[in-house]
Amino acid sequence: MADWLSFIIFALLFYFMMRHGCGSHKVHSRHDKNEGEKHLDPVCGKQVDIEKGYGKMHAGILYRFCSRKCLDQFEVEPDKYLNQSMQ
Repeated sequence: MADWLSFIIFALLFYFMMRHGCGSHKVHSRHDKNEGEKHLDPVCGKQVDIEKGYGKMHAGILYRFCSRKCLDQFEVEPDKYLNQSMQ
């Protein structure tokens, strides 16, 4: 019986912490943090809103593109544009 009681107390504590504690601020602050954030298109250099354009994951990093044309150029030769943007 004590095992079940310990389990229930732990489950309730876990639920409370995820709902209202440490984990909750990540969910609620997402919109405030990303509001107005823009990405730089590595092909043409234009700024792209976080919710617009096209996205592509490359080497664990999300790159945003203003158009399908820029995305297609990046997919053909990504290292060309990544090295160019670092200079």
